[in-house]
Amino acid sequence: MFFIHRATLLFFFFLLFSFSTLSLSHPFSPLDNYLLDCGSTASLTTAATSSLSADHRLFSGDLARTPNSPFHSPSLRAAISLRNDNPFPGLSPIYHTARVFTSPASYTFSLKDKGPHIVRFHFHAFKSPQLDLGRAQFRVLVDDYVILTNFTRLNCTGQNPKVLEFLVPVEDEKIVIVFVPNRDSKLAFVNAIEVISAPNDLVPETAQFIGSSGNLVNFDGLNKQALEVVHRVNVGGPKVTPFNDSLWRTWVPDDGLLRSSFGSERLVFGGRIKYHDGGASREVAPDNVYNSARLIRSENDSVTNVNITWAFPILGGYKYLIRLHFCDIASISLNMLYFNVFVNDYLAYEDLDLSYITRSLASPFYADFVVDYGDGNVGGDLSVGIGPSKNSIPHAVDGILNGVEVMKINNSHGSFDGEDCATIVLKSWSKGNYSGLLLTLAAAVCIVLSLSIVIRRKMIESRKSLSWSRLPVNSSDGDDHVKVGNI
Repeated sequence: MFFIHRATLLFFFFLLFSFSTLSLSHPFSPLDNYLLDCGSTASLTTAATSSLSADHRLFSGDLARTPNSPFHSPSLRAAISLRNDNPFPGLSPIYHTARVFTSPASYTFSLKDKGPHIVRFHFHAFKSPQLDLGRAQFRVLVDDYVILTNFTRLNCTGQNPKVLEFLVPVEDEKIVIVFVPNRDSKLAFVNAIEVISAPNDLVPETAQFIGSSGNLVNFDGLNKQALEVVHRVNVGGPKVTPFNDSLWRTWVPDDGLLRSSFGSERLVFGGRIKYHDGGASREVAPDNVYNSARLIRSENDSVTNVNITWAFPILGGYKYLIRLHFCDIASISLNMLYFNVFVNDYLAYEDLDLSYITRSLASPFYADFVVDYGDGNVGGDLSVGIGPSKNSIPHAVDGILNGVEVMKINNSHGSFDGEDCATIVLKSWSKGNYSGLLLTLAAAVCIVLSLSIVIRRKMIESRKSLSWSRLPVNSSDGDDHVKVGNI
């Protein structure tokens, strides 16, 4: 009997541990969580007919709305639903359909929660007997932000869909997303849309701005800006899929971004990541980011002269937020790790001591920096580096980095792609249509005038011919011709 009770008790603790582990992996429950499979008619209430994404989330059809649904988009009645009858094997079902627009159309999302929201767009251009989505050219607006102005720059064909992710501050009770086709193609599309409320502390109010001379000053109001995710990298570790991230993000390996890694070491940690109040949370970055790293280690009586540098391609004309993730998973005790951090070859952190900040090993910390690539800068590579400092210790770890995020900040026009603001983008369509109407009317007027001139000339020529003709001898015939000649 004792054995049975003991087995039952062990089974109970096993279930409790499993539930706790599951809860820790996805502790964040967003108040707003729209997952739309665009072009699909799957029911919002029937999971069996919804599209299951690669990360096991249910995306519901964008037209399968109920009268009480907070999602509303009457403009989609004129849109086209398109299905890919020959999708690539293994491609997520959310890319099997698309919603196509031939004129401006909008989605409106009613919100329960104000503050920052994650907005993701999924694009996969496929061909069908009706349309070739590869020729689409369009602009996309999210509230007052222009997030995309030229779809053709996106490589979303083949087996690699394109996912664009934005963090948008929301002060209203709704988010409006507008698709505006270019006048040339008159074609826009989207495969799936996510609108998810984010933790309020995900984007801080202040970051450190690195000036042109390398001086550090406060950059205030960061949480009032919109951000586009350009790079999100798991340093030293494998790809992290949305299934393993509490905010359903993707983190890619850093191998292709390393500029110099000679003498560095890759490390994977099997222990528990210790999150602490005031530090990084699982919503800032998941365990799978903090339990892997690249590090510099001294193996003799002198500190090694090695730096690790990463290069991240960016576009000029914008400011960028660089978020660096640190977690000392390599030291054998506290107060043994000191190193320098460089951003664009400027010293961003001198003698960084994670033990002083976190008071614990395997405890995560992140730092935010802003750099300016505006004022005509053509862009290129944004660099991040770590290296030993003057306080580094022999026979110890002398540098570590776990993750990097690079996010574009909207410019002064509220745009991530060009100098046109949202108002100009919306007017461009109506202006284009109005110009086309004027051209049509002008062409019609020209045709009418041309015809009238030709007819008038023929009438004049006919009059001249009649005035010089000889009158007939027969009087009855003469009456008719006189009538004609006197017109």
